[in-house]
Amino acid sequence: MARLTLNFPEDQYCYSTHLTVRVTDINGANHLGNDSMISMISEARARFLFEFGISETAEDGIGIIVTDLATTYRAEAHARDQLLFEVGVMDFNKYGGDITFRITRPADGKLVAMAKSGFVFFNYQESRVVPMPEGFRQTFPGVNWLD
Repeated sequence: MARLTLNFPEDQYCYSTHLTVRVTDINGANHLGNDSMISMISEARARFLFEFGISETAEDGIGIIVTDLATTYRAEAHARDQLLFEVGVMDFNKYGGDITFRITRPADGKLVAMAKSGFVFFNYQESRVVPMPEGFRQTFPGVNWLD
């Protein structure tokens, strides 16, 4: 089976945050579990959006929903490791795009994981995907667009 490869341009990261691996994030193999990594990626995404003044569920009923998530693991992380989540956006289209993550351990510079989370804008009142709001688009003017 072919392995998934994630590589992102260096210049597309526009936000970073630190998260600490909790004891409860550790699995039976004594390292950060996949389910906990997904939760940490979700937290980093929420912090990123908040930093740029973007609500995942806006008052007008339009919000962001995750459509897919791809993660590649490069090194183990253990309890009490502090991880740096660098976050960016790329590949915008009419309805959404990708939020990308590079997760490293600053203590030794190890790359722990790479991830990409697809998203679209969704009208919760009408239960349908809607075009990306102009305000969101203007928040990230240098992002590449896919047709």
